[in-house]
Amino acid sequence: MTRSEKIRDRLERAFAPGHLEVIDESESHRGHAGYQDGGESHFRVVIGADALVPLSRIARHRAVHQAIGKDLMNEIHALSVVIQG
Repeated sequence: MTRSEKIRDRLERAFAPGHLEVIDESESHRGHAGYQDGGESHFRVVIGADALVPLSRIARHRAVHQAIGKDLMNEIHALSVVIQG
């Protein structure tokens, strides 16, 4: 299972989102810090989930990071989170 698939799986299980995009943006960071050959180092997550709506911006980001898990977060260099709601 790729990192993208793991991120998607964990977020779906945690939030049952109505909308979820996991975008690998690694190629646009080629030559920059944290880039890994083969990609899967820089991600953008766009998520719409009822459970995230009442939370503050920081609490939303923390909830997403927690759902992804420390183990997987340690494998990626950068994660951008966009909350739709």
